[in-house]
Amino acid sequence: MTECPGKTAGEHPAPARIHGPMSQSGSPLLTRFFNKPILLLVLTTMFWGGNTIAGRLAIGEVSPMAVVLLRWIAVSGLLLVLYGRQVRAEWPTLRRHLPILIAMGMFGFTAFNALFYIAAHSTTAVNLGIIQGSMPMFVLLGALVILRTPIRPLQALGVLVTMAGVAFIAAQGDLSRLAGLEVNIGDALMIIACLLYSLYAVLLRKRPPVSGMVFFTVLAVVAAVTSVPLFAIEVSQGALQWPTPKGWLVIAYISIFPSCLSQIFFMRGVELVGPGRAGVFINLVPIFSSLLAVSLLGEPFHLYHAAALCLVLIGIALSERKARQPAPAT
Repeated sequence: MTECPGKTAGEHPAPARIHGPMSQSGSPLLTRFFNKPILLLVLTTMFWGGNTIAGRLAIGEVSPMAVVLLRWIAVSGLLLVLYGRQVRAEWPTLRRHLPILIAMGMFGFTAFNALFYIAAHSTTAVNLGIIQGSMPMFVLLGALVILRTPIRPLQALGVLVTMAGVAFIAAQGDLSRLAGLEVNIGDALMIIACLLYSLYAVLLRKRPPVSGMVFFTVLAVVAAVTSVPLFAIEVSQGALQWPTPKGWLVIAYISIFPSCLSQIFFMRGVELVGPGRAGVFINLVPIFSSLLAVSLLGEPFHLYHAAALCLVLIGIALSERKARQPAPAT
């Protein structure tokens, strides 16, 4: 998954209406397309699942920090062209929230993706997708630690079941490996990436009251700027690999589909069916990741992958079932 608008336990950000060329098109076909929430949300999660495949395909074609920097330069440049005028109009509000915007862009976009693409060098796309599928659990824990949002008993059970699934993946089906700390470095980095993303998702409660695409545009610019130091480190270590022709295709896919279209589709889906129902579709990400990894990359799908995937999905279902109910009045 790539920068999906996360949600904190028991709370969801207000639906963000899309303003701009996409929503103002006079094409009847495009209008009908943008009024089909299930299609939009399924495509969103498919594109996010495809990002795990792109991360693996980038190996040997372009170095990780080059992917992160070039991706966010492309995305922020396009968004500034489309929404730059709205950003200027809403700048007084944005300026008052710059510290929180910088933190969100740095944790949720730059750091998450940097670790994601580094992890892709050391683990499979199947593992990346299943661990990434545990994101709601990390968000729930982040809300508990940072916002002191209480976790109800069923949510706690969901967290434990999801953690069991993640542990099963990290141990490659042999939990005795955990005792000896024999965890794949790629899996460990992906878990850290999920923890960092949970900070972004929790901070969404403090996002400024601006339109969704303006908010996304500013975060993309922050991500592009904060990617520069990581790119410089990669260059200084002699690890930079400029994109090959195949590498440019990978970056183009990442920039267009998981980064731009998925964001637009998800926000429109939230607008049409609400954040609770839209959030359920995020559970499709590890499923699409596994299917694409097996079919496109020929990666093996072991019995422990199936067990871990089931545990993750059951855990999320338990957590969401309770989280979607209205919180008691205070």
